[in-house]
Amino acid sequence: MNTLLDNISTINNMILEGKALEAFDQFYHEDVVMQENDNPVVKGKVANRQREEEFFASITEFRGAQPLNVTVGENTTMVEWHFDYTHKDWGERNYTQVALQEWKDGKIIKEKFYYGS
Repeated sequence: MNTLLDNISTINNMILEGKALEAFDQFYHEDVVMQENDNPVVKGKVANRQREEEFFASITEFRGAQPLNVTVGENTTMVEWHFDYTHKDWGERNYTQVALQEWKDGKIIKEKFYYGS
C-alpha cells in the first residue's frame, strides 16, 4: 500500500507532466469536497472535475509550476505550490498557493486552497 507521501508525490509529478485531470480521476474520492479560500464549497467528484476542466481550459499561457514544500501528517498532506500562467479571465497570475488535502481510503476526500488575491 502506498503511503500518503507516495500518493501526493505521484499527484505532484502528474501535475508537472500536464496530467492533472488524470491525477484527479485516480486520487480523488467520489464524495470529495473542494474549496478555494473562503469561496463556496464544491461537493462531489463530478462537480469538482467539471470545475477543474473549466480552469485548465481557461489557461491561455502556462509558464510554470513548482511544488516548493510538501508536508505529511495523519490522513493529511499539504503542498505549497508556485504557479505562473495567464488565465483568459484573470490575466497574468504569478503566485504561491497552499493546497491542504484530507485523505480517506487512499483518496482525497477534502481539499482546500489558500492563496492571496
